[in-house]
Amino acid sequence: MIELANVSKRYPSVPCRAAALDSVDLSIERGEFVAVMGPSGSGKTTMLNIVGLIDTPSSGRYVFGGEDLSSRSVDQLADLRRRHVGFIFQSFHLIADLTVYENVELPLHYQDVPRRRWRSRVRELLELVGLDARGGDYPEELSGGEQQRIAIARALVNDPSLIVADEPTGNLDGGSDADVLDMLTTLHGAGATVLMVTHSEARAALAERIIHLRDGRVVSGARI
Repeated sequence: MIELANVSKRYPSVPCRAAALDSVDLSIERGEFVAVMGPSGSGKTTMLNIVGLIDTPSSGRYVFGGEDLSSRSVDQLADLRRRHVGFIFQSFHLIADLTVYENVELPLHYQDVPRRRWRSRVRELLELVGLDARGGDYPEELSGGEQQRIAIARALVNDPSLIVADEPTGNLDGGSDADVLDMLTTLHGAGATVLMVTHSEARAALAERIIHLRDGRVVSGARI
């Protein structure tokens, strides 16, 4: 599903710094659950942003779903991202003045999904995360764990083929942490491809494979 071939990323704004990613080769099969680990500054978030089509490589080749994306425009990449990638971040990024239902519904405004399908799709996702009774509430009325579950529902509303999770439990207590990880494991079991950044060996152990980064390079787990 995903292949990075000799991918590097440099940021012109920091010319003296080493590459954020340096000649990375990596493959991820459809339906895999892969964890990414490494010290701060090792390139984890840069890798996730490239895989998730938020950022583009400075050099190298990225193949997504069998298609080389090298010649795709920014708008075309954004369209692919909206249709195929769901993001779960450490910070929930919920919109405070929208209800839970409206937060989950929001990505559907940018998709070619018939409006008559919106209500059933949103309710389906709220049931999945166990918060179907909270659709009329606002984010500030929810606990941290509940807010992250709403963020997961929003990430899934477009039925993405790839779920990208950047420290998805970093702001949660132990019980909520376990709930979110259980949900990611369940989604993987249902066939989703999951790429998760974590600093925790225990959380990484839930994945089928662990990729270790150091100084912008993959030092283990690439399998290409």
